[in-house]
Amino acid sequence: MSAKLLIIAATCLLSATACQDNPSQPTVPLNQQFTLAPGEAATVVGASLQVRFVRVTGDSRCPGDATCIQGGDAIVQVNVGNGSGTVDYELHTGDSSRSAVSHGAFRVELVNLEPYPFSSRPFSPDQYRATLKVSR
Repeated sequence: MSAKLLIIAATCLLSATACQDNPSQPTVPLNQQFTLAPGEAATVVGASLQVRFVRVTGDSRCPGDATCIQGGDAIVQVNVGNGSGTVDYELHTGDSSRSAVSHGAFRVELVNLEPYPFSSRPFSPDQYRATLKVSR
């Protein structure tokens, strides 16, 4: 390997963002599900949108190891933006009429929220994973 190639390879290793996509901000196509952790974002190709999973603002889902009268709800805050600004939305797990929002010509949908709560297995908020989908 020539010295020039070694320098280029070393530069790529030291500056990963110059030689590969930012792993904390993947790109995803329209109509494909993608999963984000709190604080993570994805750029939707073909929509010029960035979708960020901000946090879960409330989780009253019935624990899997309990008997409940109602299934409950979790509220997921997402931030959707493009070149002209961003908007915060709340997406719900327990109400299908509020699990998706329209953002311009696009539909942003919460498909799933993990982990599912169990009273015998508590978890921290950074363990949440929101599966989302953007479509036209």
